[in-house]
Amino acid sequence: MKREALGGRNPVLYHQTVPAFSLPEWALAAGYDGVILDLQHGELGLEAACGILRSMPRENAYAYARVGSLDAAPILRLLDSGARGIVAPTVESRSQAEALVAATKYPPVGGRSLGPSRPALYAGDSYTAAGNLAVSAVAQIETVAGVEHAEDIVSTPGLDSVYVGPADLAVSYGLPGRGDWEDGPVREAVAHLREVTAAHGVTLGIYSGRPEYAACLFADGLVDYVGLGIDLVLLNRAFGDTIAGLGPARSARSTT
Repeated sequence: MKREALGGRNPVLYHQTVPAFSLPEWALAAGYDGVILDLQHGELGLEAACGILRSMPRENAYAYARVGSLDAAPILRLLDSGARGIVAPTVESRSQAEALVAATKYPPVGGRSLGPSRPALYAGDSYTAAGNLAVSAVAQIETVAGVEHAEDIVSTPGLDSVYVGPADLAVSYGLPGRGDWEDGPVREAVAHLREVTAAHGVTLGIYSGRPEYAACLFADGLVDYVGLGIDLVLLNRAFGDTIAGLGPARSARSTT
């Protein structure tokens, strides 16, 4: 996510793990700014992800995809289908950040291949220059090694953003694999990454499961954007709340 694209706002995205075309539409209608299609975890495959990206409005700047590796081939397919950002997991070195930029950006910034057929459908300025401005290269830092090498990673030319994976980061510190840490090494790592990214003009995001926690991060100026919730977790919560709302009526019916 590019700093100049924030416009004074703190975008809120969600993680989508199932191959449903309607979920982005419902999420955007509810007030989310965009989606991170999650090809690393869950049931979402490349073909479905590409179809979902093509179905989303082209003007949506937050149609992102998180890939499972730095393999350039699926990254290229996702970008050609309309992804506006690629999130690469477990980035721990400058060389990995450089590989992400190479796969995401056109020359001279990177090495992305141009497939001219789809761009030819739309009028406008240089597609390659516009593409580099429109697409974000996002390095996910989620290990102790990534935090320790943050300066090398964040200073990579062409890198636009860092996205914190708090659960994996917690595990790498020997802590339970959960997010939304109020204190301790994960919180300290986020504060450190805020300093490093701010110094290099790179944005910082994080996954959060609770809106009140995300709101506090925004208020404290620790992050620029959040991935707030995962589709299946949000559905599970809604299912539970709905059933719980039956209260005594459910219990009475089940005993008759």
